[in-house]
Amino acid sequence: MKKLDIYIIKKFLGTFFYAISLIVIIVIIFDLSEKIDDFLEKKAPLYDIIFVYYLNFIPFFVNLFSALFCFIAVIFFTSKMASETEIVAILSSGISFKRMLVPYFISATFLAFFSFFLANFVIPIANERRLAFEKEFIKNSKDFRDRNIHMQISPGTYVYVESFDKKNKSAFQFSLEKISNSGLYYKLTSDYVRYDTIKGTWIISNYYERYMLGLNEHVRKGKVLDTLLNLKPSDFNDNVENVETMNYFEIRDFIDKERLKGSDNIAFYEIEKHKRLAYPFATVVMTLIGVSLSSRKTRGGIGFHLGAGLTISFAFILFMQISTTFGIYGNLHPTLAVWIPTFIFAILGLFLLRIAPK
Repeated sequence: MKKLDIYIIKKFLGTFFYAISLIVIIVIIFDLSEKIDDFLEKKAPLYDIIFVYYLNFIPFFVNLFSALFCFIAVIFFTSKMASETEIVAILSSGISFKRMLVPYFISATFLAFFSFFLANFVIPIANERRLAFEKEFIKNSKDFRDRNIHMQISPGTYVYVESFDKKNKSAFQFSLEKISNSGLYYKLTSDYVRYDTIKGTWIISNYYERYMLGLNEHVRKGKVLDTLLNLKPSDFNDNVENVETMNYFEIRDFIDKERLKGSDNIAFYEIEKHKRLAYPFATVVMTLIGVSLSSRKTRGGIGFHLGAGLTISFAFILFMQISTTFGIYGNLHPTLAVWIPTFIFAILGLFLLRIAPK
């Protein structure tokens, strides 16, 4: 690399990490002021507050806003270079505009891989510790999850539970159905079932079984039935939160299992999976837009470039939020919901690159 490449890379990464560090400190101060009452009330240890909660909170926040602050960093130092006629001097020395973009994309690629690594391998582990801390010292624990739970535990085998008690690992108004191509052939209902953690089986109380073979039907009743099911208490957990503790490969396997169960949150899980690829790529796209937009020397100077940059960045966030909402609750495919905003702004970046001063 030449001196120019090192000069731009230092400015890029230095500005990015300086800006993200400042905003992290500000967010931690505001978050601490909001949660200080919970910490004092539940007597959270100072060591856990600093090294378990906030230390694991930082990677999550850095990755969440990495694309935005990468864009702001590019806008800030590039517009400053333009106002001080540094870009004019670079182009006048015979270096093409495309060649000048090389250190920008080296830095953006580094930050994209950094974001991908954080999202898929660092943050899931950090979230596991952070969420455990929140459940103990911030959030009130809930013994029941949403009522009326439906799931498929194996092909053709469906379970219905009116409510599940996480503390006692027990379910109320339990129903298990087995269905083949010819229709329903087995049904088990019970008022109360409980998971035996030692045996790994379910103890079914006051059960009622129906076997249907064509026109013949056999009925059996009983007080207690000890049976093994392809079902664990963890299957009743709030999986929306559990996704935050999974890496990219675990999410893929998890989605396959949830699709088998017939989960209603498949679209949400798919969007979470694609975000971990789209957001790092968005870092490169926002870098392209930033350098193309701010490389022109204007009368407004840095203020004009920052204003235009913030407008574009918040437009990207708004567009992403709208499209992902349609992906979760509408008919838009999750893959398109996540990637459409990135590709549209990539086209905008190519357009700005074309009209940028060269």
